[in-house]
Amino acid sequence: MVQPYKHEPFTDFEQQEHKKAFEDALKQVKEQLGQHHDLLINGERVRTDDTITSTNPANTKQVVGTISKANQELAEKAVQSASDAFEDWRKWDPRARAEILFRAASKIRRRKHEFSSYLVYEVGKPWKEADADTAEAIDFLEYYGRQMIELKEGKAIESRPGEENRYVYQPIGVTVVIPPWNLALAIMAGTTVAPLVAGNTVVMKPASNSAVIAAKFVEVLEESGLPKGVLNFVPGSGGEVGDYLVDHPKTALISFTGSRDVGLRIMERASVRQPGQNHLKQVIAEMGGKDTVVVDKEADIDTAVDAIVVSAFGFSGQKCSSGSRAVVHEDVYDEVLEKVKAATEKLTVGNASEENVYMGPVVDQGAYDKIMSYMEIGKEEGRLVTGGKGDDSKGYFINPTIFADLDPNSRMQQEEIFGPVVCFTKAKDFDEAIDIANNTEYGLTGAVISDNRAHLEKAKYDFHVGNLYFNRNCTGAIVGYQPFGGFKMSGTDSKAGGPDYIALHMQAKTISEKF
Repeated sequence: MVQPYKHEPFTDFEQQEHKKAFEDALKQVKEQLGQHHDLLINGERVRTDDTITSTNPANTKQVVGTISKANQELAEKAVQSASDAFEDWRKWDPRARAEILFRAASKIRRRKHEFSSYLVYEVGKPWKEADADTAEAIDFLEYYGRQMIELKEGKAIESRPGEENRYVYQPIGVTVVIPPWNLALAIMAGTTVAPLVAGNTVVMKPASNSAVIAAKFVEVLEESGLPKGVLNFVPGSGGEVGDYLVDHPKTALISFTGSRDVGLRIMERASVRQPGQNHLKQVIAEMGGKDTVVVDKEADIDTAVDAIVVSAFGFSGQKCSSGSRAVVHEDVYDEVLEKVKAATEKLTVGNASEENVYMGPVVDQGAYDKIMSYMEIGKEEGRLVTGGKGDDSKGYFINPTIFADLDPNSRMQQEEIFGPVVCFTKAKDFDEAIDIANNTEYGLTGAVISDNRAHLEKAKYDFHVGNLYFNRNCTGAIVGYQPFGGFKMSGTDSKAGGPDYIALHMQAKTISEKF
């Protein structure tokens, strides 16, 4: 029997030895920056003339690494190798597959600060955010391994005299995994190993912004005993390689995390039957959010302030779960707004490699330009309370920003900005606050801050989100504790880190025998 797993603890950087260990890891990784990383196809390293260059968003002159870039010809080889490897891998004992995940988790645990340091340099994560990202990756490996072992014999169904019935799960086939850059280790790891441990083979196309971290993770899985061809690593452009992989007739499952527009495009393309395709493609998609913190008049104000600040500005608001909307009861609106303003203006912004930096940079020039364009929209639609400024002379830094007095239907309150911006709207009562919270096309996360139990009970049924939090922030779901996934245009509600997730990567089969 596999022992139950409790989530990987976070590092306490208040302790001097932990701080020193992390500083040492940052120095060690800094010396490794600039290396080249190749593709992995059928267990072989493949180097290409065309490359992706990954730079530090806090210091754009610092090259984190270069990565070979796949084209359609190499993508084809990757799919073929995954298809060939599937015939053997699908027959492995599920426990044996799970043991590879456990071995990989142990390796990452021993190198935790090293992986976190890569997150600091490649995507600009402050220490605590990077540490939590790495811890979540470990959690996914441990949790999904255990979930697969639980499912290996299937589920109990009824039999009757003279007849035995079984309900078992079997893998689907070649899985295309397209992870995001924002949880560059955690989501990339989770979406890769879930299909693997279920017996599928994977072609993984990482986000170009975090391809070095993905390459380091692939190395760990190789070292942990993953057979050749079972995982193929093919960084490349979405338009060329991504579309090709989605369209391929041998692709059985697509696991995507990213924007709504790209997710919808993938679902549309996956619905088209290609020549030679004899199955329906399945899609697991997590596609973003426009998440709301609702503050009732019967709320603990300090709890509300903390929830809004943490939800809005953790990792510079670059989380699909970020609380970018605050809908506050009119009786406490001014007090909450002023206290959030005061707390926000105390936040530190700087290079994430430095200690005690709360917010690092946004990820790249495109993100910077998009977020700064919303600053102008916010000034037209509402009142700028604090922030609104940025500096991209050396890195992509944007000050934490608050806009107030916004119409619920304004662009600022409807569109996913994906940056350090929180928008306040006033509600006349709790019912209106919930109506406003529900008035976007997204339904990922939400929080309600209230001491009124009747209002919390109402929110359970009426606040239409996949992850609902009471009297806390709306970010930071932990594997096995708060399974994560959203409603509406936030995706397929495929709850990552939950008890149903592995089964989404398999087909259920009924076997009935009459004696």
